[in-house]
Amino acid sequence: MMDDCLFCKIAKGEIPAKIVHRSGDVIAIEDVNPQAPVHLLVMPVEHYDTLFGVVSAGQESALVHRLIEVASTLGEQRGSGGYRLVVNTGDEGGQTVGHVHIHVLAGRRMTWPPG
Repeated sequence: MMDDCLFCKIAKGEIPAKIVHRSGDVIAIEDVNPQAPVHLLVMPVEHYDTLFGVVSAGQESALVHRLIEVASTLGEQRGSGGYRLVVNTGDEGGQTVGHVHIHVLAGRRMTWPPG
């Protein structure tokens, strides 16, 4: 974990958040700036800057699977006919917190292109 990372602080319980899932390796919270009626963030407890960071650390098989599994389960549980999973990576990709996370968006019709 990184001392100055917002999501690491949430995972350690140093910053309050509305936690909707917690296991040994994955945590999911409600987004504080929701872009849909359901907007959750699913992230590893351990710090990785980006999705590529997970892959390059050799964790791609197990951890990426767990992230997608939790995100999909929450999307199915909280969605009303569908959901969207989004991973923003890097500045140009729209990533605003340097800790890999999956957005789970649901509760409204998603349009395409997304932005």
